[in-house]
Amino acid sequence: MYKGYMAAERILIVDDEETLCEVLKLNLENEGYDVDIAFSAEQALTLDLKKYSLILLDIMMGEISGVKMAKMLKADVTTAEIPIIFCTARDTEDDMIMGLNIGADDYIMKPYTVRNVIARVKSVLRRTSGPKSPLAKKPNILKVDGLQLDLEFKRCTVDGVEVNLTRKEFELLVYLISHRGKICSREQILSSVWSDEVVVLDRTIDVNITRVRSKIGPYGSYIVTRSGFGYGFRD
Repeated sequence: MYKGYMAAERILIVDDEETLCEVLKLNLENEGYDVDIAFSAEQALTLDLKKYSLILLDIMMGEISGVKMAKMLKADVTTAEIPIIFCTARDTEDDMIMGLNIGADDYIMKPYTVRNVIARVKSVLRRTSGPKSPLAKKPNILKVDGLQLDLEFKRCTVDGVEVNLTRKEFELLVYLISHRGKICSREQILSSVWSDEVVVLDRTIDVNITRVRSKIGPYGSYIVTRSGFGYGFRD
């Protein structure tokens, strides 16, 4: 069996067509890759996505589309640099441009041959898996429309005007935007934003959410509440 690449390169296939996933998995593993499968974006988002070298992502799926998942990945600094190849039956020029504008590295239209997919995968990994420049930096800006967070300088601006946030307000907003399009439970928020606190009341989250909403002006409505579930930041 020919091992074209080191097994350390791990690929995630996200597609609701189970047979197609199994065929791709088998052939990519024959090329030496480690391959995992998720049959929905929801399932994929439960995985430790940071460990993947590349994600093959279908656009047309369930409640969370491939486009929405890609936006979530690109908004999260821990996954923003993972290469994405869209695999989809949507074949208009607008769809292709939209996918590439989101930050996808390639776009493959169905029906496709396995040889074509493997060639695209190798091409993308050659471009993205090489030695990184010592000057290369991880993304340090989170931006949604006119709302921008500078993660390095801990600075928040709304339509170009700086807004003063407390440390916890800033960290809360970073967490919500990094998980954009997903409802996060109180427990998840507390364990991430208030992980260094011994005792924190649920009311603490509510108070900070209210303050952040008021401080970011027109973008306060982007923070959504789902009673009994938690909070999220809409697309």
